[in-house]
Amino acid sequence: MSTPVPRARRTLRAGLALLTGLVLLTGCGLSKADSNGSEGTNGSGGGAGDRKLALNAPLPTTVPKGTTLTIGDPATQKALELSGQIDKLPFKAKWANLSGGPQTTEAFRAGALDIGSVADIPPIHATWTGLHVRIVAAKFRVDPLNHPIYQLGIAPGVKVRSLADLRGKRIAYSPGQAQGALVLRVLQKAGLKKSDVTLVELPSTGDVYPNALAGRQVDVAPIGGVAINRYLGKYGKDGGSTIPHGLRDDPSHLYTQVATLEDPAKAAAIRAYVQYWARAQLWIDRHPQEWIDGYYVKDQGLTEEDGRWLVKVSGHPDIPADWSDAIARQQQTVDLLARETDKPKLTAADLFDRRFAPVAADAIRNEAP
Repeated sequence: MSTPVPRARRTLRAGLALLTGLVLLTGCGLSKADSNGSEGTNGSGGGAGDRKLALNAPLPTTVPKGTTLTIGDPATQKALELSGQIDKLPFKAKWANLSGGPQTTEAFRAGALDIGSVADIPPIHATWTGLHVRIVAAKFRVDPLNHPIYQLGIAPGVKVRSLADLRGKRIAYSPGQAQGALVLRVLQKAGLKKSDVTLVELPSTGDVYPNALAGRQVDVAPIGGVAINRYLGKYGKDGGSTIPHGLRDDPSHLYTQVATLEDPAKAAAIRAYVQYWARAQLWIDRHPQEWIDGYYVKDQGLTEEDGRWLVKVSGHPDIPADWSDAIARQQQTVDLLARETDKPKLTAADLFDRRFAPVAADAIRNEAP
């Protein structure tokens, strides 16, 4: 589902208290930690001492008692609450009220998060900043070109009717986030270079982009979710508008650090969470009114009209068991970002832990409609 502009979020305190608990596991590809070690296991509970799960070993399927997982995925948390599934999680969940790349990366670095929900760009930039991360769940949209997350918002009085009209315009740009990568991809599609436009670096949080458009700080900005509807409703009469970008912008991922996956208890808990995450996405799709009432209205403070609009434009979720196409698209994005931002080349496949590819799809395969 498209995520609406959230209310002011609480600042996540770095350094959540760590609960120690030594869990001795046999089998499951466990090996002694090498002398260099790796980044410490985040979150709390369920540690495996000096034994690590090899990254090519089968995922453990039993979550040891006392395992804790710290999760930054507020929308899924609410879906699990509304569906009555949250108390069935086979581990202790600590919910962090954060989402998005910068917050998630900061929490990973602080040792305060085990798994987070983001789009496709944060794992790339996390890797470039020295974090060792892996994507463990992937969701897309059915018919994504007709159900995009973003549209290009056009400031009142600015004439942009097609991508070719972007030449010479001031465009809001957020490096390291999905909106920033989308801008680069749009320029590529239009046959334009960065030098053909003026990129104005602005954070893409809250109402920053719509306000920048309304105030003519920028001519163009990618806006998503309920901000599209509200921008047109508020500034359409003054000439504000939107145009489609015509590109896929639908990736939604769960990702974690390699060190977390090397902890057998955490790996088992993450596998279980991915299953519940998938069922939650299916529940959202099949219970639109409950989702509108419980999440958009009561949790996010939106109107019911906003909620109905978001459900309509979001379409239906696609949770594939085969990530080959997703990895190929991710490689194209990596190559573009590396070239345009002067970053080292990465192999997109290295960002995905393919052991998890069938986990979500299998969890919903036999769910009754």
